[in-house]
Amino acid sequence: MKSTGIIRKIDELGRIVLPKELRDILGIHIKDGLKISLDGNRILLNRYEKDCAVCNTRVDLVEFKRKMLCKKCIELIKSPQK
Repeated sequence: MKSTGIIRKIDELGRIVLPKELRDILGIHIKDGLKISLDGNRILLNRYEKDCAVCNTRVDLVEFKRKMLCKKCIELIKSPQK
C-alpha cells in the first residue's frame, strides 16, 4: 500500500475531505457514491459502481424497484421457464 503522507482530521459531523488530487487520480466526482467497508482495523473506501443484482454485469442497466438489472437478465426473467 502506498502512503500519500496526507493527514486529514474528522470534523464535528464525522466527515473528512478527500483531497482533489486523489479524487482526480481515482476518477471520483462530485455526488459519486463510495462504498465503505472494514478490513480488520482499516476503513476502505471504494468507488461505488452499480451492477446487475442477478449477474453482476455493469452493461445495459435498468433500475427496477430500487435494484439494478441488465437487459439480458430482464429478457431471461420475461421468457417462459422450461
